[in-house]
Amino acid sequence: MVLMNHQLHRVKQTRLWVAAFFCWLCLMSATPRIPHSPKHHVFGDMRNFLGVPNTLNVITSYPLLVVGVLGFVLCLSGNIFVISSRAEVWVWALYYAGMTSVAFGSSYYHLKPDDNRVIWDTLPIMIAYSSLFAIFIMERVGEMIGLICLFALNLVALIGAACDRAFNDLRLCMMFQLIPAIAIPAMTFMFTPKYTHSRYWLWATGVYLLAKFEYFADNKIYHASRYLISGHSLEHLCSVIFPVLLALMLLFRRSKTPRLIDAKDSL
Repeated sequence: MVLMNHQLHRVKQTRLWVAAFFCWLCLMSATPRIPHSPKHHVFGDMRNFLGVPNTLNVITSYPLLVVGVLGFVLCLSGNIFVISSRAEVWVWALYYAGMTSVAFGSSYYHLKPDDNRVIWDTLPIMIAYSSLFAIFIMERVGEMIGLICLFALNLVALIGAACDRAFNDLRLCMMFQLIPAIAIPAMTFMFTPKYTHSRYWLWATGVYLLAKFEYFADNKIYHASRYLISGHSLEHLCSVIFPVLLALMLLFRRSKTPRLIDAKDSL
């Protein structure tokens, strides 16, 4: 009976992944090509302080460096974050390493925003989100499936970067950042969590969406703040809260009863 329930569970999972894949293909097919535009590199606040171009956009990238390095060290310390397997440790460490690289890539891009440098801003973000989505799948669905997704998503990130450079097409990069914001809240309610404090995933997703709103309202926020700070700089600062919330989750959560799929994977 238990084996039959496990097989039914695997069949439902397979159907879900196939349906999600075809939905993604349909979305890619229905969306027209999104090329680069010079407007993408024009921000509300491009002031120059002390000889540093786009000073606030550059400076606000570096808090991610502090959070990323601290998260990476705490992941590898082994006794602070509540992580139950070595595979999860390394994927979480990869996520925080990715956030660290985002700080360098973002600051490098904002020193001279153009089509040639933007890849150093977007690629680290996609790699970090690949790791985050993979670890979410590891905790909700199963460790092996999560590791497969980690490899597949990083491959998609590289393909997206190649399409950006070779075909001047931003569709894959943009959808890559959008889909986890939709999939994580949905899967939070669909799959049984391995740990407590699952609400932190929802809070982090809310912060991510707020950061995207600030990105699109760049000029409006800049004018509303009486030219104190732009929406893009606020997006950088808001993006720091995202990994901080996840670090708090890792600190306070507790492991629940092992699920059937985890028990099978360990046999």
